[in-house]
Amino acid sequence: MPHIEITHDLPGISGLFAQRPDTAGVLSQLAETLLRSGDSPLSRGERELIAAYVSHLNRTPFCAGSHSAFAAAQLDGGAELVAAVLADPVTAPVSPLVRALLNVAAEVQAKAAPVCDEAIETARAQGATDTHIHDTVLIAAAFCMYNRYVNCLATDVPSDPSFYDVAADLIVNHGYGAAH
Repeated sequence: MPHIEITHDLPGISGLFAQRPDTAGVLSQLAETLLRSGDSPLSRGERELIAAYVSHLNRTPFCAGSHSAFAAAQLDGGAELVAAVLADPVTAPVSPLVRALLNVAAEVQAKAAPVCDEAIETARAQGATDTHIHDTVLIAAAFCMYNRYVNCLATDVPSDPSFYDVAADLIVNHGYGAAH
């Protein structure tokens, strides 16, 4: 049961956004910028995969489920690929660059401290540019915030897993602004 009164039955961040449209607009625009727009060398699917992975590490079922569906809808390999990454990014069938960036994201998730030189060097050896590293760190940091927002207010998780597929269609085709 959520820690605050939610006057409708939308789960996760969707319920919080409907409850507080003033903050929803800003947070949706941030997600749109980080995950869909901007001049990132990472594809939309790769950015969503980072968000899903961080949400999974933060044990946030709503965000992990949502962003896993969003990533799966935009990546070759779909849900199987995303599940493999969440299970073990070291053995998942992703490029060495994506694997290295997921490692960077995991460090961001684990502590608010500089990412270790070894993780950065490994990412650079796999072709990461400053923008790859910047975008990965910012997505991971932002999703730590989103995850805490959702978890700390004890929001509901959808009872029907198809919720995530419907949300994926909306986000992939219309963006985060359409979600609130």
